[in-house]
Amino acid sequence: MLGRNFKLSDDDNVLLRTPRQHNMYLIDLNNIVPDRDLTCLVAKASTDECMLWHKRLCHLNFKTMNKLVRHNLVRGLPTKCFENDHTCTACLKGKQHKASCKSKLVNSVSKPLHTLHMDLFGPTSISSISHKWYCLVVIDDFFRFTWTFFLKTKNETCGILRKFITEIENLKDVNVKIIRCDNGGEFRNKEMNDFCSQKGIKREFSNARTPQQNGVAERKNRTLIEAARTMLVDAKLPVTFWAEAVNTASYVQNRVLVNKSQNKTPYELFNGITPAIGFLKPFGCHVMILNTLDNLGKFEAKGDEGKDFKLNDDSNVLLRTLRQHNMYSIDLNNIIPHKNLTCGCKGLS
Repeated sequence: MLGRNFKLSDDDNVLLRTPRQHNMYLIDLNNIVPDRDLTCLVAKASTDECMLWHKRLCHLNFKTMNKLVRHNLVRGLPTKCFENDHTCTACLKGKQHKASCKSKLVNSVSKPLHTLHMDLFGPTSISSISHKWYCLVVIDDFFRFTWTFFLKTKNETCGILRKFITEIENLKDVNVKIIRCDNGGEFRNKEMNDFCSQKGIKREFSNARTPQQNGVAERKNRTLIEAARTMLVDAKLPVTFWAEAVNTASYVQNRVLVNKSQNKTPYELFNGITPAIGFLKPFGCHVMILNTLDNLGKFEAKGDEGKDFKLNDDSNVLLRTLRQHNMYSIDLNNIIPHKNLTCGCKGLS
């Protein structure tokens, strides 16, 4: 309580003046006048008044309405407190959206191969040169190391996963604990159920039409597809080489992308050694290939022009092409593994 002799040193701090009658201060809420950027929010708007102004302002959220009143940003809006009782059916229907899936700040997995994220994309608009229509992408949650497999049909998925999981467990002497994937029939079938039950592998399925729950695999798909599309455009190769481009992108990204939590590449985390990338050449670059297939005469040219695709550590896959009228005609049956080549790119050999 303030004493009778209390006085304000500055009248600028006065928000409201009201007379005292019978030891009571009577406030007329209709006479509250805002002073500059200060407003006394003593009044509380009724439910009907809240809904009326909510509709008049095109269903503006109540937090913004109160901000307009608090800072005197508009004229004509009652200086009252508007409360949201969540009874506006139109807002519930018109502003409905998907629930967000927040990413984890700290990875809960502390061992390699504990959790495998996987997804199958396809069928593609054009089959690959090896007549594949689908690509299975598998990512280790801890290292973020990626494997890609190419399939003719979805029915091959289970057989490939059985072979892959068995081999990788034997190689690393670690058991796969969890598989995270979508609800596709290629992952949810009797053969896959029996295999996971036998190995003691738990499966986590994302809900229908909720790809963000399998976000690791979906994001990796996008990264690989975007890289492959760019590589095909740069190399001026037809879309039928999409599988080679995706495989090359996965091979390179395992060696150059950095795992944020450990500041190392997936290749180094998975294999324990720093990756060497000095031998890499641009995808589909022009090369000269030593012709070892044909019986050549003493003075016949020993080299053929071709395109280079890096697929593994041991060999390059080369596409031999024939140059006619300053154009390269591509023979899809003339694809061979080869080591004897000379790269036509500047600065490389």
